Parts: sequence; C-alpha cells; structure tokens
Amino acid sequence: MEKRKVVMCGVLSLLGLLSAVTAFAAEATKIKRSQVKVTTTSDPLTRCSYPRSPALDLGFTSAIFLMMAQIIVSVGSGCLCCRKGPAPSRSNWIIALTCFVVSWFTFVIAFLLLLTGAALNDEHTEESMYAGYYSCYIVKPGVFSTGSLLSLLTVALGIVYYLCLTSSKQNVADTATTANRGGGIAMGQPQIPERVEDPVFVHEDTYMRRQFT
Repeated sequence: MEKRKVVMCGVLSLLGLLSAVTAFAAEATKIKRSQVKVTTTSDPLTRCSYPRSPALDLGFTSAIFLMMAQIIVSVGSGCLCCRKGPAPSRSNWIIALTCFVVSWFTFVIAFLLLLTGAALNDEHTEESMYAGYYSCYIVKPGVFSTGSLLSLLTVALGIVYYLCLTSSKQNVADTATTANRGGGIAMGQPQIPERVEDPVFVHEDTYMRRQFT
C-alpha cells in the first residue's frame, strides 16, 4: 500500500476513534434524572430545570470529528459519478457504491443523534404538564452510544470506499509501467551474428602452378 493510502487510512481511523470515544464519554456524563430540578408554579404547570452537562461539548465534538472524517474521505476519493481517471473494476465499483450509500445513511443518523443529544444536555428550563402529572424529558440511555457505533461504522465504510476507488488507479499505473518496459521481453529486431568462415591456406607451389597453367 502506497504512503498516501496509509496516511489517509490513518487519519480517518483516528477521527473515527476520537468521535467514538467522545460519544461514549457524553453517554457517561449526560444529565441524569436525579439532576433535574422540579418546581411547581402557581399555574397547573411543572417547571423542569436542567443543569449544564459536559455531554453538551462532548456530543458536539464527536459530531465535528465525524463530519471531518466524512469530508476528508469524500474529497480524497472524489465524486463517485463525476470523478476523472480510470474506472475501477466492476466488483470494486459495486463495493464502492454500496459503501458510499450506506456510509452517508449512517452518517446522517449518527450526526443527528449526536447533535440532538448534545443540545438536550444544555442548561435550560421547560414547563410541562400532561394529564395531571408532570413529565421532565431527559436523553434516553443509548443515544450517544448508538451515535458512537454508527460513527465507527461510517468511517469504516468510508475507508473501504476510498480503497476500492483508488486501487484501480494503482493497478492501471502498474499495467502501463509494465507495458512501457516491455514486460521484461526484448521487443527489438533479433540480432543474427554474421557468419565468419575460417580462412583457407593454399600452399605457395599450388598457387604458382595455377598461375602458369
């Protein structure tokens, strides 16, 4: 694998790992039910006061890492339909197309989960009353964890998508180089060595007899 591919895969893996770690940290630090302050007003309403949680910054950070990874793999691979250069093989094309579609699907879901979960962990106050009892909504368990797993899946699919598209360039380049070099077979005209006959020595008396005859 060439150096550029190694660097690209390393950067994408690092961003995916950072996105997953920060999302798991947000899951652990999100607002708990015991942290919500409930007060009753003069009206038949209940006021729910939410404190600021570290999950706000961690969720946004995770979403940013995920977005950076998706942008990098999209720019590095080029547009799937409008990209220039040699077309990949049929099998690589099918794999790349599948990973491209699924990665964007998982990216949108993960990005929305992380942003929504982060926004609900900011300091705010809500008033609610339903059928005579109050309801203070908090982020359900598993929202950030699901976003973390989808982030890893998105980055993994992006790496496969990138490798499938760039592998065709490498194969074509190797084929062209081999063809230019003649594949190790001499392509010139065959060189046939000239035939050199051994000299024939004639005795001096024989030559003089032929001369006077």
